[in-house]
Amino acid sequence: MLKRLTATVVILGAVAISPRIHAEILEQVLVKVNGEIITKTEFEGRQVAELRNRPEFANSPAAGAELQKAVAEITPDLILAAVDELLLVQRGRESGYALGDQQFAQILESIKTSNNLQDETKFQEALKQEGLTMADLRRNLERQMLVSQVQRAEILDKISVTDEEAKAYYDEHRQEFTSPSEVTLREILIEVKNTDRGVNVAEDDAAREQAQEIRKRLLAGEPFPRLAGEYSSAASKANGGLIGPLNNAELAPALRDLLAKMQVGDVTEAIRTQRGYQLLKLESQTDAKLRSFEEARGDIGNRIGEQKLRGEREKYLDRLRAQATITWRNTELEKAYETALAKRRGAAAGEQSSSLAGTTR
Repeated sequence: MLKRLTATVVILGAVAISPRIHAEILEQVLVKVNGEIITKTEFEGRQVAELRNRPEFANSPAAGAELQKAVAEITPDLILAAVDELLLVQRGRESGYALGDQQFAQILESIKTSNNLQDETKFQEALKQEGLTMADLRRNLERQMLVSQVQRAEILDKISVTDEEAKAYYDEHRQEFTSPSEVTLREILIEVKNTDRGVNVAEDDAAREQAQEIRKRLLAGEPFPRLAGEYSSAASKANGGLIGPLNNAELAPALRDLLAKMQVGDVTEAIRTQRGYQLLKLESQTDAKLRSFEEARGDIGNRIGEQKLRGEREKYLDRLRAQATITWRNTELEKAYETALAKRRGAAAGEQSSSLAGTTR
């Protein structure tokens, strides 16, 4: 099957699912948006495409209550997205955007190359498996191109991030631009086997003595990687005992306290663990470091821009909705649409409130 491509090249399958699942709530025409319709078949295609992305449904079909629950979960956001997309597509047509033959041919060639489907017969078979004709493919690509063009021209190109906004974000989110304190260790594990009767005392003593002897050899200058490869029972022996880098804050408190007393190059005494006796060498360590505002400026701009894009996109869609004539033919889907819309507006308001609070501190 065709791979799902990022950016504007995304193919939604139109494989039908069991009609009995939706017979009670879906009709042939679900909603009219400025005279254009969203049909049952089209919407079911979106549902199937979304279900394919769920791990629990990726490799095996589901049925009964499990499938109905999943469909109920995804339907509100999907019907909202379907109406939003149609509004943006209509706006794109009004603005004179269109997918030309040459542009379509270039995208088509990219799809074939990315999916290793240069052979026309194989490509047609792949389209068939996706439930698509060439006309369907072009229509899907054009819709996505129209959406992308409108969002870029009407929303994205009008977004800017001032230095004041960037500095306020930086001050409020310094942890996002701070690299953690990290340590890199080397280990040697002398294993002590556990049995149903517990640990053999003699074996435990022998393992401790061996670990202590190895430590003496390390302190005398023998290479840690060589001794780890020769004696260690840990998986890290294949890499000379190397483990890390590790986030210092995520280490067990006892280990963190132990390492805090060490200098780079120090080797611990033999430490008793559940598996045996362990020697640790502090190979390297780095302190937490805050990137300067200048260093982080690009990332800050992107993050603020993404926040603004979500908010401005919702405002823009609200204007399109206010100007549109939306006629529902299915009350259950209308309720699902309103639920998803209220949820999105609430999330957008919360994000805007949080952003404003950050800039006023």
